[in-house]
Amino acid sequence: MVVFSHFTLKEANAVLPSVIEKFKYIVDLKNEVIKIQTEMETNPKYMASFKEYILKKQEFNATISNFYRAIEEIESMGVVMKSVEEGLLDFPSLRFNEEIWLCWKDGETEIKFWHGKDEGFNGRRPVESFDVEKLR
Repeated sequence: MVVFSHFTLKEANAVLPSVIEKFKYIVDLKNEVIKIQTEMETNPKYMASFKEYILKKQEFNATISNFYRAIEEIESMGVVMKSVEEGLLDFPSLRFNEEIWLCWKDGETEIKFWHGKDEGFNGRRPVESFDVEKLR
């Protein structure tokens, strides 16, 4: 079942530790995909043997599937993966009656920024820039 709701700042920060843990797992899987792909492209054993190639390709496919499954898990929580490479996640929220994004970047320990619906990372503003109690 697909569920949608807007996060309050408090709710987003409450789930953030779990989201960060899941995000780190996604980054690990992405790195594993790159490692396996590099091995397949550079190690002659995968070019010399169908068996070796097919087994490595199956490992590659399983890792990619796990990668996308992990992204789906975060997004099923209502969080939007904006960029694995840049470490950007957004939480849908409301400021007064306007939809906004609460914005998290890898390395941050809490959500401290937000941006408008049509703005990206460069439009980030501190949550203190408006009345936090009104953030819904």
